[in-house]
Amino acid sequence: MNRPDSTHADRIFQALGDATRRRLIDLLGSGPRSVSELAGPLDVTVTAVMQHLRVLEDCGLVATEKIGRVRACRLRPEGLDVLDAWIRARRSTWEHRLAALSDILREP
Repeated sequence: MNRPDSTHADRIFQALGDATRRRLIDLLGSGPRSVSELAGPLDVTVTAVMQHLRVLEDCGLVATEKIGRVRACRLRPEGLDVLDAWIRARRSTWEHRLAALSDILREP
């Protein structure tokens, strides 16, 4: 059974499994942009960008806001905290296992 944080991590990994979504994250890393500004370098339609943004927004990586006729998008770096915790937990486990293996291999 998945723990809640594991389920959230699964959703983020799934969202980031798409190259276009990863590119959107990269583009937003330099600051907020409108949907049309994001569509240009990606060579995709505004509708397609909106669909990708919706997935990223649903898992907490991006926030969008309607300002007049423009939809502004910004990165939510705290959305990556779930993945950071997931990676740290696994790194810690493997560091302990490898340290134990090293101790065993050093025994005469």
